[in-house]
Amino acid sequence: MTGYAVNVGKMAERKEGVTVQLHREAADIEGKMLRFSDDSVKPQSASEDQKLTVDDVTLSKVKAEDSQGQTLASTTSERHASIQATLEGLETLVDLNGGQRMCICHLACRQMRASLGIDQAQARLVAHYHCVVCSVTIARKTDMISHLKRHINKGETEASYSGTSDVLYEEPVPGGQTYEIMKELGTNVQLMPNHNTPQKTDTYFNRKMKTNRQLVFCSLAVLAEERSPLECLDAFGATGIMGLQWAKHLRSAVKVTINDINEACVKMIKENCCLNHIRGEGGRIPRQQEASAEGEAPITTVEVTKMDANVIMHLRPFDYIHLDPFGTAVNYLDAAFRNVRNLGIVSVTSTDTGSLYSKSLNVTLRHYGCQIVRTEYYRELAARVVTAAIARAAARCNKGVEVLLAVALEHFVLVVVRVLRGPTQADETAKKLQQLLHCQWCEERVFLHPGNMVEENLYRQLPCQCHSGMPGKTAVELGPLWSGSLFNTGFLRRMLVAAVQHSMDDVQPLVKTLICEADCTTLKSFSVTGHSLLTNQVECGVVIKTLQKVEEADTVDQSGKRKTAEEGGTLVKKLRSEASLEHPAFYYSIHRHSIRGMNMPKLNKFLQYLSEAGFRVSRTHFDPTGVRTDATLEQFKSVLTKYSVPTYSTATSTGSVGHGITAEETGRKTD
Repeated sequence: MTGYAVNVGKMAERKEGVTVQLHREAADIEGKMLRFSDDSVKPQSASEDQKLTVDDVTLSKVKAEDSQGQTLASTTSERHASIQATLEGLETLVDLNGGQRMCICHLACRQMRASLGIDQAQARLVAHYHCVVCSVTIARKTDMISHLKRHINKGETEASYSGTSDVLYEEPVPGGQTYEIMKELGTNVQLMPNHNTPQKTDTYFNRKMKTNRQLVFCSLAVLAEERSPLECLDAFGATGIMGLQWAKHLRSAVKVTINDINEACVKMIKENCCLNHIRGEGGRIPRQQEASAEGEAPITTVEVTKMDANVIMHLRPFDYIHLDPFGTAVNYLDAAFRNVRNLGIVSVTSTDTGSLYSKSLNVTLRHYGCQIVRTEYYRELAARVVTAAIARAAARCNKGVEVLLAVALEHFVLVVVRVLRGPTQADETAKKLQQLLHCQWCEERVFLHPGNMVEENLYRQLPCQCHSGMPGKTAVELGPLWSGSLFNTGFLRRMLVAAVQHSMDDVQPLVKTLICEADCTTLKSFSVTGHSLLTNQVECGVVIKTLQKVEEADTVDQSGKRKTAEEGGTLVKKLRSEASLEHPAFYYSIHRHSIRGMNMPKLNKFLQYLSEAGFRVSRTHFDPTGVRTDATLEQFKSVLTKYSVPTYSTATSTGSVGHGITAEETGRKTD
């Protein structure tokens, strides 16, 4: 018992010593805390050690319980900051010059593991930093400096969140977590500190998907011009930012429904509705939303539901459906096409890039039923795999699809299709699912014609002659894949107009690239006038010919009457006859097919050379070094070889320069 008492006494003394040390460190930090070299920032008194105010830094509401169950005294106006500098001074801040210092935050902002002891848990309450750009919490000063340098290198010098919100939260945040307010496209959403880690939070939010959200918004804005009001569904709301952007900018043109199966996400969506002065219907309305509704009238109304995505899509019809689950969306395609209205739009975002980009071939075969390999055009291959899965799901519901947009970037694959009702359209869609023959030596590729063929005759369809000079099998059969067009020029031009109207500067260059890629041309003639865009839409074969016919078709659909197969087929055939030539499938990488020992021409020059040779040519968003053309690989290489310059050794080039002889003259003398 005596030893036990001594140990207890030592533990108590150690705990008391740690507490005294923490108070001393807090006092030292408070006394040493520096401010700006200029007089723009006033010094702070000792009573305001937990109220550090900095422009464009997260407004945090800190309420945490310590290890003994005591609650830290804090109010909604408390703020903390780790760096006393405006965002314009990030470059000097990284160098730590100009009188700027980094300050340590001692508030209970960091999550503590349950396995930590009392002493370790108390130590975790001090000595951490907050990034002024993304508000991430970092323990070490050197790690924070490296983190800020990465922001500078990426050009991220503006805060991606807003700290000026005066919203009162209904309940305290458990575990000492703090909300941060992020603003995107004029819409405010509150996020948890671990919002970018799906395994640690239910309200997942990815900042890198901003391009995806803007593309989806533009496609919805185009459909809203054709008919209104639209019933649109965001099947996986998470924070609700996408549905809130729809409602806030399109107002009465859309009736937005935001759905999520998770209770925490539904609660977060309703709170975000309050932040944007939008009334959220469905279930219990938070008290702060009722209070704000009394003082200011809501902008619009959004319906928030809590159920499985398959259930809500089976229960109700929609004009626009967006699917963005975590991973693959194949489990929700059948339900999406079950009740979508005729001439409506379904947009699908797939983030399982591991399986789509040929890193997990067994998963690709299991989810999509496609056999693929790693190729130089793997991103377009992924877009055609997802489109094929969408087309099969639509055909099972006696519906066809017209692909309006297919984008494959680093983090996602987005496919937007228009739904065409009827078995005739379904049959036409099913015919565009074909196998692809891919040469593994030169990476030439060609879609196989439908029908059974003898295996020896398959190689004859490839333009290359690798099978004749190589022993064994040189080609593999991939698919089934979507063999039709991936873009609709008229729809993309109207998306560009919507992007300009809503000031989406980030996505406009991408949409312009897609327009050139859809036409397979390098000419960049973009018009923002409504009449020219409408004419281009008719020329490019969009299903909807005029706005008046769209309204008439919507009226027929809502009344429950379906068009006959003859009428629908006649309309599509007429528009197809007016459609422009489809863009060539796939592209070639200029670096992949470069000639060894030769200097290639610049990419834009090479596009000009191919065009002068009589081929259709354009750049592609799938690959910055890719060239989309209707030329075969042999023709592609011949033009590339013709305009490539031999690479000379250093000694030869030095001697030529010394004697005043240029590289061209040296080449002529050699010939």
